[in-house]
Amino acid sequence: MTESNTSAPGTPDIDALLRARYGAAAPALAEPALRESATLAGLLRHHTVRSFTDAPVSDEAITAMVAAAQSAASSSNLQLWSVVEVRDAATRRALVDEVGTSTFVADAPVILLFIADWARASAIAAAQGATDSAADYLESTLVAFVDAALAAQNAVITAESLGLGTCYLGSVRNDPERAAELIGLPARAMVAFGLAVGYPDPADTAGIKPRLAPSVVHSRERYSPITDADVAAYDAEIAAYHASQGRPTGWSRAVIRRVKDAAGLNGRDRMRAWLTGRGLPSN
Repeated sequence: MTESNTSAPGTPDIDALLRARYGAAAPALAEPALRESATLAGLLRHHTVRSFTDAPVSDEAITAMVAAAQSAASSSNLQLWSVVEVRDAATRRALVDEVGTSTFVADAPVILLFIADWARASAIAAAQGATDSAADYLESTLVAFVDAALAAQNAVITAESLGLGTCYLGSVRNDPERAAELIGLPARAMVAFGLAVGYPDPADTAGIKPRLAPSVVHSRERYSPITDADVAAYDAEIAAYHASQGRPTGWSRAVIRRVKDAAGLNGRDRMRAWLTGRGLPSN
């Protein structure tokens, strides 16, 4: 799906972007500040990129992405994340062949591996003769993963503002031990996810993927469960989008495949053992 632009030159067509994202469920935004917001337009225009050109990504672009990532909120300013930039072709290939990430990873110019990182805090404690037993708890694990996710999204927004495309890579958790070995992670640190970065291939037809209607995810005062009608409406929207991409599949079946049993986790049902092995037992 692409946006049309019936707005004044230089003004984003927020209506078109909302229709692309929500179809018939698109909300109306009338406030001038919203209709003229380039930031909002950029966020609504987001789509995942899985096919990249050979054009190199500059060091300064990555530096800017990391600076933006570090400007994200961080719980208690503990900054419990790190990022490892991977450009080496052999390492990118190993992420595919040995860790089990998506095959296009080997072709992306840059892979950023975002780390849930208690190793740094533990090292600071050890240097001052303090213990670090609080890092053993589930809350600590969650905080590190949340910090990494907040940071990464800032990096994605920055990348897209520079004309770059990105794709999150949860598949690096298919074998987090091997991923850790490839980049030399210490104990109490684990790859949370990856981010493929590069310039989008002009031949890529991916567009703005429809999302659930805002009314499904946005409740007021009390949680509102999803209804059969909500599911049917979104199944129709996403099936039409997927058909335009040559893969006519719905949404609810994919959800069911993921939740019905451990097979849907693609081997990640072993995550607690992996976390413990990485020094994050999540007690």
